[in-house]
Parts: sequence; structure tokens; C-alpha cells
Amino acid sequence: MQSSALSRLSNLNNHINPTKKGGSEDGFGGLIKISPEVSEALSLGKAVVALESTIISHGMPYPRNLEVAKEVEAVVRDNGAVPATIAILDGTPLVGLSSEQLEMLAKLGKKVRKTARRDIAHVVGIPIFVTGGIGGVHRHGENTMDISSDLTELGRTPVAVISAGVKSILDIPRTIEYLETQGVCVAAYGTDEFPAFFTESSGCKAPCRVDTPEDCACVIDANTKLNLKTGILIAVPIPREHSASGNLIESAIQRAIQEAREKSIIGNAETPFLLARVNELTGGVSLAANIALVKNNASIGARVAVALARLRECSSKDDE
Repeated sequence: MQSSALSRLSNLNNHINPTKKGGSEDGFGGLIKISPEVSEALSLGKAVVALESTIISHGMPYPRNLEVAKEVEAVVRDNGAVPATIAILDGTPLVGLSSEQLEMLAKLGKKVRKTARRDIAHVVGIPIFVTGGIGGVHRHGENTMDISSDLTELGRTPVAVISAGVKSILDIPRTIEYLETQGVCVAAYGTDEFPAFFTESSGCKAPCRVDTPEDCACVIDANTKLNLKTGILIAVPIPREHSASGNLIESAIQRAIQEAREKSIIGNAETPFLLARVNELTGGVSLAANIALVKNNASIGARVAVALARLRECSSKDDE
């Protein structure tokens, strides 16, 4: 029997594209292609973690980006979940990429266009999405109105995002305020302070705190049962051994922001420029920290997915 996740996806494809009856390996008419491994995991109610592909194409240079993509997927597997890296190739949304597709994205790099919609994971029925750090309100955003669509997506898409908080190149206090306006539950993992991507603390108190994967699973499950239709942000501090360089990185960020302003780099081109320039200015220190926090997020995200799968399995048995 299909899980509710696969049933929803099948219904969506039949509604949008009713003339197609199959034609792809996953049986969904090719509108959204799910890898066999992810499809099987969803049908059996196993833990699945959605991973972004932007970090492959825009986060770091080749071949390190490919190596990290494979390492992050391995971290998810090692913690008991199935990785589902998401990308759009040749106009088709893919959930779960092959080694060849990962390499293609890695080699194309910034030639790949960034897309911001995160509903694909939700539509497919994957409740956990892991990323490095979400977008937010840019510094001086009160004047430029440069606000990432990540925030509005979280306000209307019931998916739990595991990240190292908000990218520290952004205005963190205003981002937290904006998330509150959007009705997004914001929690910090194992700390009372909201993390700041490259450092453990932003100086902002987290609205709430969760300490274990089971805590996270309970929050996600409650959000689903209450049908709140909004997302959850679980902010995980960078591992302590990689946060010591925070002051060096912050100094580089300030310089990079000034350069971006002078060069009139704005919109979705700004974040890739800033991250690349900060990496140059820190001699690769920021890149090493970025990789460490992504792997840490993947580890915790996988454990949360496993805890959530167990919780829902127990609930299902109780209802029988």
C-alpha cells in the first residue's frame, strides 16, 4: 500500500497532468521524478531527509562541492535516513539525484540557476529539509526591501528546516522578527540563543528551545496534526571547534558587504558573491566552517527524521 506521501504526489500529478498515465520509472508521469531509493523509503514510511542542491552549484568550487555533496549524503545514511537531494534538471524537478546528476551540477556550478521554492519536498511528503543556513532580511533591508523568499516560503509551507540559523551576512534580528510575522515556529537546538551560522550565538534569544531529536519530532508532529500550514526552523549551532574563527569571518563579512555595495551587487547574486569573497578573505577558513556546519546539520536532521518516523509509526499502531 502506498504511503500518504506517495498518494498525495500521485493525486497532484493526475490533477495537473491527467493525460499522462505513467511514462517514468516512478509512475508519476514525469512531472516530478523521484529516485527509486527515495520512492521506496517513502512508501515504507522510512526516514527521508531532503537536501538542497544550491550548495553544490553555488556554495563552493569544483571538485570540493561534489565531494561535500557525497559526504553530506553519507552522513544522512550513517544516521539512519535516506538522503533526497533536490534539483531541477532539463525542466524536471528531481527528488533524489544519481551520482552522475550530482557531478553534472557540480561541474556546471554557477551556470545553474538558483530556484527558491521549497514546496517540492513538502509535496512529496518529506517533512525534513536540511540546509547550511536559510536566507533572510539583508543588512539595510529596511531601505532596500531585500528579503529572501525563504522566509515567505516557511510561512506557507509545512516543512521543518534544519539549518545553522540565518547566514551571518544577513540581519539576524530582523529576520527573526520577520519569521514571527510569518507565523513560523523558530527553535534553537540545545541552546537558548539563536545561532549565527559561523558562530554559536547571534546575541538574539531563541523563541524556544529543543534539546533532542525526539523533541524536534514532537514539535513537527504537533505542527502537522494542528494543520498550521506553516514551517518550522530548527537552528543548530555550528560545532564549537569550528566557531573560534567567528571574529575573523565577521570582519571579512563586513568588508565583503562594503565591496558588494560598491559594485552594486544585489538580489540573488549578492549571497553567492559574499560567501565566495568571505572565503577568499579568510583564506578558506569560512569554507571549512561552512562544510562542518552542513555536515552537522545533516547528522541532526537525519536523527530528527528517524525520531519522527518512529513517532508516527507508534501513533499509527495506537490508532489501529
